[in-house]
Amino acid sequence: MARLSRAESRARTRERLLTAAAELFTERGVNGTSVEQIAERAGFSRGAFYGNFADKQELVRELLLERTRAEESEVRAMGASFAAASEELRAWNRERAEHLPQWLALRLELVLHALREPDSRPLAAERDRRAQAAIADGVRANTPGADADFLALLIHALEDGLLIQHLLDPERVPADVVVDAVSYLLGTARG
Repeated sequence: MARLSRAESRARTRERLLTAAAELFTERGVNGTSVEQIAERAGFSRGAFYGNFADKQELVRELLLERTRAEESEVRAMGASFAAASEELRAWNRERAEHLPQWLALRLELVLHALREPDSRPLAAERDRRAQAAIADGVRANTPGADADFLALLIHALEDGLLIQHLLDPERVPADVVVDAVSYLLGTARG
């Protein structure tokens, strides 16, 4: 087995620390999780943590950026045509619903962290702006003449709210309800 380069080893350590932090933040919240707990869950010492992150706040910022890039990539991968991507969106929402408690807990915990730590708000806002920009690109392609930025804001907010509703009452609110809501909203915007 080939030995990892220093850069590869460091990248793997950072990834394990970020994964451990995401798990712990989901379970205990950002404020309820210590650096020691993150390092231990990842299988490292405090030294390994501080060799990769200045403090827990830097790790939270990195986790936010990582989640932002992943979600932006997923939204853009759906393609410009909503009609063509509709079934892909349904499948994506159903798959995400399988891990919704963990995904939503982390999403809400990062929002709560931004609420409690004002210095984190600009990054959290940037995360939402990037997600909304990806959504707006799809809206522009499917709803010419509509205010794509405003519709993207509505879709993003609907997604958060509807996912909470699905989590609380999955029998009444299906996993792919977001796709139905977006279809309805875009249809209404088209007139």
